[in-house]
Amino acid sequence: MADIFDAILTKGVRAGKIPGRSQDARTWFRQQARRAKTSPSQVIRASSQTLMNRQAVGQMYFFQYDPKWKKTLPYYDTFPLIFPIGPAKGGFMGINFHYLPLPLRAKLMDALYNLTNNTKFDESTRLKISLNILQSTARFKWYKPTVKHYLRQHLRSRFLLINSSEWDTALFLPVARFKKGSVSDVYADSKRIINS
Repeated sequence: MADIFDAILTKGVRAGKIPGRSQDARTWFRQQARRAKTSPSQVIRASSQTLMNRQAVGQMYFFQYDPKWKKTLPYYDTFPLIFPIGPAKGGFMGINFHYLPLPLRAKLMDALYNLTNNTKFDESTRLKISLNILQSTARFKWYKPTVKHYLRQHLRSRFLLINSSEWDTALFLPVARFKKGSVSDVYADSKRIINS
């Protein structure tokens, strides 16, 4: 399988879509990703993206995860898509977009674009993000159900770094892997948390 990120990015550039720079381009890349036929193992195996041993705040990653408390959790995602937001005991905190239905993922990401350190959308682009920043204004309200604590000992892969030019593609790829609960259960709970 070809690298899904390269394939969509190449198609977008040929169509005149510059990643991250306009709402039209963001929507185009998200729609292309939503139609992709792929799986977590295919994304990691076929990707030309960089696999990292560590993650950094402000960058986006996929990784495989097996939670410590999976027996008591109502549901959990084994292939999170996150922006780390800071360290936590035994690991780190991150916002996992998979806990949001697609329209709310898009709204949160669109709000987060205001936190980029530049508008190049290249390897130097990062989010200037923290839990305090997310809590500081209502424009990020969709983050609430996405904040998760990830333990290093329960990582089951290295981190797949997603380039900033491909954030919108990763955002809508159909690769969330929830265990124990249905996607509709997850989304219903997330909406309750946002509105509470």
